[in-house]
Amino acid sequence: MNNTNNQDERIAKMTFASVYPFYLAKVEKKQRTKEELHQVIEWLTGFDEKKLQELIEEKVTFEKFFQNATLNPNVHLITGAICGYRVEEIENKLTQQVRYLDKLVDELAKGRKMEKILRVL
Repeated sequence: MNNTNNQDERIAKMTFASVYPFYLAKVEKKQRTKEELHQVIEWLTGFDEKKLQELIEEKVTFEKFFQNATLNPNVHLITGAICGYRVEEIENKLTQQVRYLDKLVDELAKGRKMEKILRVL
């Protein structure tokens, strides 16, 4: 097993609840809001605020988190590098989905306009 497989397994077993506070801190540090973060997460996954809170309380893994998600049909428009990898080139589907989320949170924290983040055409 190579490092990529180890990383994919580690990401799959990580809980969304353990990472969510880091997402929130990252965007708030850059004067963005919890509501904007939730808007971005809902655009990607289809989870409204109530469902998101349930998933956090249940401490679901990223694997289960994305199994239950309905990904936005424009997810293919998310491109660019995150954590040294181009998101559009990541082969493991779950790792790619997590990196999509990371990329959107990063864009939000960097002050990108919401319509650009949500890929409004």
